[in-house]
Amino acid sequence: MSEQSTDLRETVRERYAAAAVEVTEGGTACCGPQPVEVDENFGSTRYAADERDVLPAEAVAASLGCGNPTAVAELREGERVLDLGCGGGIDVLLSARRVGPTGKTYGLDMTEEMLALALANAEKAGARNVEFLKGTIEAVPLPANTIDVVVSNCVINLSVDKPAVFAETFRVLRPGGRIGVSDVVADDALTPEQRTERGDYVGCIAGALSFSEYRAGLEGAGFTDVEITSTHLVADGMHSAIVSATKPTTSDATYEVRNSEEACCGVNACCTPSETSADPALTVTEAKSASGCGCQS
Repeated sequence: MSEQSTDLRETVRERYAAAAVEVTEGGTACCGPQPVEVDENFGSTRYAADERDVLPAEAVAASLGCGNPTAVAELREGERVLDLGCGGGIDVLLSARRVGPTGKTYGLDMTEEMLALALANAEKAGARNVEFLKGTIEAVPLPANTIDVVVSNCVINLSVDKPAVFAETFRVLRPGGRIGVSDVVADDALTPEQRTERGDYVGCIAGALSFSEYRAGLEGAGFTDVEITSTHLVADGMHSAIVSATKPTTSDATYEVRNSEEACCGVNACCTPSETSADPALTVTEAKSASGCGCQS
């Protein structure tokens, strides 16, 4: 990972660690902790009142997302769900309620403070079908083909290696699995420089992909039925959007190639949609760069 990418990831981590501390240790009103200060385009107001009311106040207060992915993910009883960048756990807890006791929801976050808050919120909610994992969304600590639905709320735009996020999401989903993601997406006409002018990286603006870039990234990872629907503007030419896609049921052959002797250049299943780094210390992008084989994400 480049020094710039490392610095960006640390900046993101510090911002969300501070948000967790603000909720955990900040002033408390009679009805619970005050929400982290964000503008009207982000936060718990993106959830219906009846959803907020059944959750611990701290989970609601720590919400920093730009949408409500669980409302469109069509979760079903008994499904296994993964929330990328779970924060204080609002989407994990809502998902756990939807999949019921026969299902399970995993929350993944790289921030110790957010994970501690999420664990406390799960305990307060009495949620027993949840598990929180420490790690990055570019290297998900779960086996392949084990998840039915991946959700995420305004986190993928914060990643410094989005091709790896899409590849890892594809890897952990079972064939036929799907994603339901809320994220910030830019108009295709906006250059990266123009996106930066509209907001900073940790504010979920500068790192956002355009509509066509997002679609190409998901399709390049192997997803089909990609739909990206704007829900509201968060800045000039920048949208909160719902992103959905499906992992094909015919992807079994891909996994056979991954385990074959044809693996090359430090990446299993070189140049296929389901690439993963053979060295867990490296991201997919870094493994490809080190290999020099010319694979593309």
